Amino acid sequence: MNESQEPNPTVDFVAGTIGGAASLVVGFPFDTVKVRFQNPEFAQRYSSTMNAFTTIVREERFVGLFKGITSPLAAVALMNGLVFASYRFLLSIQLNNGGSMPTMSQIALAGAGCGVISSIITTPTELIKIRQQSLVTPTSAKQVAWDIFKRSGVRGLYRGGTSTILRDSGYGAYFWAYEATCRYLNSRASSTARSSETSLVVHEFDHQPNVSSWTTLLTAGAVAGVAGWMFTFPFDVVKTRIQGTESPHLTQSASIRPLLTSSPASHLGLSQMYSTKATPSSHHPYRTTWSTIVNSYRSEGMPVFFRGLSPTLIRAIPVNMATFATFEAVAHALS
Repeated sequence: MNESQEPNPTVDFVAGTIGGAASLVVGFPFDTVKVRFQNPEFAQRYSSTMNAFTTIVREERFVGLFKGITSPLAAVALMNGLVFASYRFLLSIQLNNGGSMPTMSQIALAGAGCGVISSIITTPTELIKIRQQSLVTPTSAKQVAWDIFKRSGVRGLYRGGTSTILRDSGYGAYFWAYEATCRYLNSRASSTARSSETSLVVHEFDHQPNVSSWTTLLTAGAVAGVAGWMFTFPFDVVKTRIQGTESPHLTQSASIRPLLTSSPASHLGLSQMYSTKATPSSHHPYRTTWSTIVNSYRSEGMPVFFRGLSPTLIRAIPVNMATFATFEAVAHALS
């Protein structure tokens, strides 16, 4: 691509979608382990990250590590398109002209803002994913989504929205870390080095391949993934606990109808997620973001907010390397 060529929105969208799908497949087993650690019903069953992997494979076979992948995979195109589009928009309105270099604070602000916008998609998709991952018996995303909608309506699909917004604001740290690493490594490699294809999408810089571009790209992606999670992981724990339990108004009844009625196994598996005892709404430990933080801290201490961090950070490195590497390869191919 020559220096005067403008970024192609179609290429950006297709490359971003494929990159997002690749990262999802690479990192989903780690995400399943993370959710199991964060769910109080399963946390005590596993002694370590490796033990969780082997136990899930032994009890649920290899496909158990990918349980719930259909929900985020179905929305990955819209979500990634929304993230990139909103990020570019929020960044552009902060710049005096399209060719100016954004400051690191502008990058962080735009990243946090695009995370808030993307939560419109991530909240319901992750709710469905977490419900599936928290079950031992197989269930489809469609079954879980339909049952939540029948029981709680649209509001039920957005349970945990506040904690999702707080977690997804980590895109600010994510983009900041990515750009800071790129600038640092490029400045060391060559004072005239151009940004990568990914930076072209994000900041509309010119692209000119150089020897260090792939090394810089992969390193920056790994650093960005770790930084994004380090800043917001406690909110991810809170989100998982809220979304892994029923809404307070549905737990007040002493007799709760099973989520799915397709088979006895479905009854048993899904009912494990919800309390069948009468629980007043005011005493529900996970009714709001604040009540979840307070009750989790009182019952399990500060370490609870970092439960599952190990598999998440391990996952963040290959996932984000796969995201940017796939994006770069597809963008080059389509260009």
